[in-house]
Amino acid sequence: MDKDDFPSSSSRHYYPYHSHPSATSTTTDAAGTTTTPTGRHHAFETSEFSTFSPARDLNNFDFSDKWATDILLETATAIACRNSGRFQQLMWMINELSSPYGDTDQKLGYYFLQALFSRMTDSGERFYRTLASASEKSCSFESTRKMVLKFQEVSPWTTFGHVACNGAIMEAFESESKLHIIDISNTYCTQWPTLLEALATRTNETPQLRLTTIVASRNGGVSGSSGAGGSLAAVDDIMKEIGSRIEKFARLMGVPFKFNVIHHAGDTCDLDLSKLGVKEDEALAINCVGTLHSIGTVDNRRDMMISNFKKLQPRIITVVEEEADLDVGVDGLEFVKGFQECLRWFRVYFEALDDSFPKTSNERLMLERAAGRATVELVACSPSQSIERREPAARWSRRFRGSGFGPGVLSDEVCDDVPALLRRYKEGWSMAQCSDAGIFLSWKDQPVVWASAWRP
Repeated sequence: MDKDDFPSSSSRHYYPYHSHPSATSTTTDAAGTTTTPTGRHHAFETSEFSTFSPARDLNNFDFSDKWATDILLETATAIACRNSGRFQQLMWMINELSSPYGDTDQKLGYYFLQALFSRMTDSGERFYRTLASASEKSCSFESTRKMVLKFQEVSPWTTFGHVACNGAIMEAFESESKLHIIDISNTYCTQWPTLLEALATRTNETPQLRLTTIVASRNGGVSGSSGAGGSLAAVDDIMKEIGSRIEKFARLMGVPFKFNVIHHAGDTCDLDLSKLGVKEDEALAINCVGTLHSIGTVDNRRDMMISNFKKLQPRIITVVEEEADLDVGVDGLEFVKGFQECLRWFRVYFEALDDSFPKTSNERLMLERAAGRATVELVACSPSQSIERREPAARWSRRFRGSGFGPGVLSDEVCDDVPALLRRYKEGWSMAQCSDAGIFLSWKDQPVVWASAWRP
């Protein structure tokens, strides 16, 4: 991996809604329609709502602040109350007001309209597969790498966790000569150049490092280090290219290094631990960045996965997850409450992207489209197959403690490195301590990403 490929000072990538289609002057939107980023763009053709008419005049809405939240919540309530007439009226309004190229409210309206319509018509899983398929066709290592680097350049969303995790891993590996990291992440290995540099400059002997990256595929798509939405063939090509680059970078740093990729079909909870090649004479770390939430929530599978981690006897487990509770309920008030949190979360994400990227950014559009796919999966697809249902730090902490892990205290050095990183970005980002374990990345005082370390 060339030094220019992934910046060493911020070589952490966790972009939470992976997307691959390139955004050119002519694009294919999330509904599969070819458009250009000019003029009006609707989530659906107006003819699909030709029988609808708004029950209230649009002038009755206050569009000065977060209008999309009000209308979308009312639409979700209409679904929960099985009020199809009101639902159709509100959908007509949202379709007229929304656009994937507008401000945050217009984008939220555009993507959540698709999700709500898919839920109401029981077409969520089919529509989600269509969106994923469209993304796969444009998947390439170069387009993905460009987006990863740009996201790291403009936002700490994807660099915060790498700094915290690498610091914790280095402390756990102090004085060890043989190291093994199991990487169960969606990071494209961008975390590791910084760690390789740190190992190369260690005061004692440079250790041997073995990196095992897990690529998990579910529902025809791929999660884990390869990211969601890529075909297996495309992901294999991407991982081969990544392996070649990171091995080259390790040689440049003078670190003895071995790289291995394990492809796993199905839920990560069902991973065969014997394939990981854990050795007694190696100090082991397990790195989980943005992927624990892709484990199914049914049958205590997340707890089972954490218990499986303990069987490997790691020195440390590092965890990065977004601070959100995205469990959209099945029906009624439970659905409305879950939808409200989902809407709150994606508003924060879209506003952070808007604040970080230029107005005309292909990379931002790619990330927003991927977020749009996530909304469809959360709102309109079966919870049992979800790979998007995030949990807050408090719940993850209970899971780890219940499996016999204790929180590893992040050192003062790590806690100093994070604020130093944040000073490289625009104002609005900050670090906060989490009362349960670890630290938060906050955007305008709202916790958005959680990083923690756990020891058996």
